[in-house]
Amino acid sequence: MSIRVQTAPFDPGHELNAIHAGNMNVGAVVTFVGYVRDINQEQSIQKLFLEHYPGMTEKALNKIREEAMQRWPLIDAHILHRVGPLSLAEPIVFVATSSMHRDAAFTACEFIMDYLKTRAPFWKKEQTDSGSHWVEGRDSDTLAASRWNSHNKENQ
Repeated sequence: MSIRVQTAPFDPGHELNAIHAGNMNVGAVVTFVGYVRDINQEQSIQKLFLEHYPGMTEKALNKIREEAMQRWPLIDAHILHRVGPLSLAEPIVFVATSSMHRDAAFTACEFIMDYLKTRAPFWKKEQTDSGSHWVEGRDSDTLAASRWNSHNKENQ
């Protein structure tokens, strides 16, 4: 699976089980699953639409994945991201990192999510009671991603 961008819903449990699937070197798998919330910035969300730039999106995700693979001793890293119309409570993103030991898997998973939020070409449009609007990036996401710039491999 390594990198997938799709409109179809997915089952996080199925995705997780496929990662280990008989690889006896895997000692740890860390996952993150993001879901469509019913509220954002104190506004009730009815539905969400995720736009992306085909081709560019996959390249950006692969670059993030490759950087994680270079920084930590991972066995693999997987990114699955949905696009198109999304309903409340549906999974949007699945990130999984596998390694021999938990430290690398935890840290790399967090790194991938921080970079996804700031470097991947996705745009969210929320439908609320007062209409629809595009969601702007958050300063907190930019701050979270910036911490990886100051770290070198020895500090991680």
